[in-house]
Amino acid sequence: MAQIVIPEIIEQYADAMTSDETDLLAQINADTVATHQLHHMLSGKVQGKLLTFISSLMQPKYVLEIGTFTGYSALCLAMGMPDDGELHTIELREADAETAKLNFSKFNAHKKIHLHLGKALDIIPSLPYKWDLVFIDADKTGYIDYYEMVFPLLNDNGLIIADNVLFHGQVVEEPLKSKSAKAIAAFNEHVAADKRVEQVMLTVRDGLLLIKKVLQ
Repeated sequence: MAQIVIPEIIEQYADAMTSDETDLLAQINADTVATHQLHHMLSGKVQGKLLTFISSLMQPKYVLEIGTFTGYSALCLAMGMPDDGELHTIELREADAETAKLNFSKFNAHKKIHLHLGKALDIIPSLPYKWDLVFIDADKTGYIDYYEMVFPLLNDNGLIIADNVLFHGQVVEEPLKSKSAKAIAAFNEHVAADKRVEQVMLTVRDGLLLIKKVLQ
């Protein structure tokens, strides 16, 4: 698997220069790394703090997360939301959903987080909201479908954030090898060609794509 061309010492420096996680986030981080074979999927301290910053600045009333994992990123987003905000997060894997549910129960404002178990493409149409912020971090082959489904449900000043858009550096390989790398490369090109939006790609962790509507 190709790696992002950012020296590990730079990643460590960025981590050291970023404000500390809360005790709860640090515990979730440590527990996930210690017990989950896919622990690399966790957002982590730097990306998590960025998500909290974005949420704090936007003050979103309704947030949608596609892909809960163990709940770290949802908590980061929720920590920046107003007290009357609602975050709806969707997880396909039952075991991860149970872990996230337990982690959410430790958060003193957990009532703002609503966890849904199942397929996102089935659940999203059942949620009667216009979204201020959407975080996509699920199966890579579904990114274009998720994007097209949530775009009409995005408020005019809303923001879509897509994770893993560099996919371990594989998106710049020639030829593209894995199914997920091909799907992410296609998603990136799909957004780049979409005249309804403007976007910026950040090389944080495994790549974040920030997407917002172009208002007419």
